[in-house]
Amino acid sequence: MILPIYIYGQPVLREESEPVGADYPNIKELVGNMFDTMYNADGIGLAAPQVGLPVQLFVIDADTVAKNHPECRGFKRVMINPEILERSDETVSLEEGCLSFPGIHEKVARAKSIKVRYMDENFKEIEEYLEGFSARVVQHEYEHLTGHVFIDDISPIRRQLNRGKLNSLIKGTVSCDYKIKSFKK
Repeated sequence: MILPIYIYGQPVLREESEPVGADYPNIKELVGNMFDTMYNADGIGLAAPQVGLPVQLFVIDADTVAKNHPECRGFKRVMINPEILERSDETVSLEEGCLSFPGIHEKVARAKSIKVRYMDENFKEIEEYLEGFSARVVQHEYEHLTGHVFIDDISPIRRQLNRGKLNSLIKGTVSCDYKIKSFKK
């Protein structure tokens, strides 16, 4: 089922997410719905707060960018209760977008590599080292679970330059090719 993607201005995007227990109702169905929603919106990652649920869960399928980022070939993950254990000192600045911020793309500096621990959809604990674009995608989605969004990582001048677009998102005067839930004051 395609879920609406919550757009900037929705309070859930600024909430600290709660851990997910193995008894979370219909977790497999939720994961499937999140993948369907992400694919429908042509995204490569989607966090639960982006579909209105303040829980520590996100899905990623970055295979579509593997041509330019070979480390993403076959990189499909469900990450429940993730924790970034290590970040490299070396950072890389690349342009990012976000399904909750349609029409906004900005350069964001992120750690080149990370070590992350999480549980998969079967609640099996996994620890892995990621680098390059796969590490970037995980860091972006992970931030959603902390109430942090990618525009928080850009310079104040770039945020100011995007003020009109951000106001349009808050007012709900944006159109998308995918189902959204905007915040109207």
